[in-house]
Amino acid sequence: MATLTVDFFSSLDGNGSARGWPGYWGKEGPELRDHLVRKYAQDQVLVYGATTFREFRKFVVEYDEPYYDSLTALPKIVFSSTLSEPLGWSNSTVISEDAVTAMERLKREIDVPMRSHGSISLNRALLAAGLVDFLEVMVFPAITGKAGYASLFHDGPDFDLELVESTVLDGRTQKLVYVPHLHTGIPEGVGPQRREA
Repeated sequence: MATLTVDFFSSLDGNGSARGWPGYWGKEGPELRDHLVRKYAQDQVLVYGATTFREFRKFVVEYDEPYYDSLTALPKIVFSSTLSEPLGWSNSTVISEDAVTAMERLKREIDVPMRSHGSISLNRALLAAGLVDFLEVMVFPAITGKAGYASLFHDGPDFDLELVESTVLDGRTQKLVYVPHLHTGIPEGVGPQRREA
């Protein structure tokens, strides 16, 4: 069965984007770029919601990032009820059925890992359905405060996270990889215990 990894680029206060801040919050460095080049050189299927797909379709033409050619070359799935083929980005396929139902099937049918970046509402739904195997959070050294938006976790379900990888890139950006488990309650005996009377 294929694994699904959800990537989330985040400020320290949990926002995926912020008004008035550049991409990567202006904190990109050579180690981060090398990491992205290596990540997208791997055999995988990229998964997008319609809004993020439209944005990346423009980004790869307008901007020059060292991994954008790999994004174009990799197979891509976009979940959308409004887009139709041809999609204007090579190796892209649209799926119009419910994303959770489709992902349950795709994980059985696809024989390489899948990875989704951005696509907040899509990834929130896939997380809530328990279909995400790995959550890769890149925490950039910035607090976006009132300018921040696009939080993956705000108003979503609760999760317990199992840390499986932790790396610091360029001496300032943390890459944290977790296995997410839907939080189902507090086990007995954990947390501060009341004193006996």
